[in-house]
Amino acid sequence: MQRIVGYFVMTVVAMASLFSLPDVSGAEPFKIAITQDQAGAAAKFKPLLAYLEQKGVDASLVAAKDYSTAATMFDSGSVDAMFSGSGIAGAMIIKDLATPLVRPVTKDGNSTYWAVVIAPKGSPKFTGSAAYFKNKKVILTALASAGEFYFYSLPEARQAHATLLKAASHGAAIDAMDKGQADTAIVKNRVWDKVSDKYPNLVKVGEDKGQNPDGTLIVSKKVSQQLSDKVAVVLLGLKDDNSQAALAVKTSLDIDEYIKTTPKDFEHTLALLKKAGVTKSFNFIF
Repeated sequence: MQRIVGYFVMTVVAMASLFSLPDVSGAEPFKIAITQDQAGAAAKFKPLLAYLEQKGVDASLVAAKDYSTAATMFDSGSVDAMFSGSGIAGAMIIKDLATPLVRPVTKDGNSTYWAVVIAPKGSPKFTGSAAYFKNKKVILTALASAGEFYFYSLPEARQAHATLLKAASHGAAIDAMDKGQADTAIVKNRVWDKVSDKYPNLVKVGEDKGQNPDGTLIVSKKVSQQLSDKVAVVLLGLKDDNSQAALAVKTSLDIDEYIKTTPKDFEHTLALLKKAGVTKSFNFIF
């Protein structure tokens, strides 16, 4: 009799364990675009993909040659989402291909950023007009709200006859500026704030007046509301999840949580992009 009771208890425990495991057998596919210039992103997102799978979302990364290709993939429904900076996210919103869902909050509490103008010590203050850059070499990152998009949003941008030099990253732009390869730089404030002490010969001479959401997950307009809501619930729940899988995500991406993000959060970004000339037909090149 004791043997039968023991077997029954073991069976119940085993069944309880099975029900507590994430059910991924019916997980919904969720394809996330990743472009060639997002170096190292695939490795960083690996714990996130595993976390989503545990929660019933069969997430995977899909390569896109460039942002123009990614836009085509959004339009055709061959990808469902993409993590991106505010410039690309905003352009996808203007093109009516995507809508914002969530964005990360970093471990130092930031979820937005803005452009700053960097110049050699002793330079005049930035005037707020592209005339400041007249006949100068300006180094910045392509298609960034704190870079190329910001430059083209300024009054007289196309009349300034500035030479735009493209850097692989904001940090690379600052370093090139310090080496005398450019006269001024437009970069992300979060990057400048972290490294400014290393560049005593450079100073911030001006900055943008509004904030841009950083690293937003945008989802295709073709994604079902049910799947979109499911992904949002999973990512918003990361904050209070102290499981090993959740901690791996937070560590790999250097974040504390995801927060809900809407088109309203892009109000400044969208205005900036429209001033820069971004329309529905924009093909990610100036």
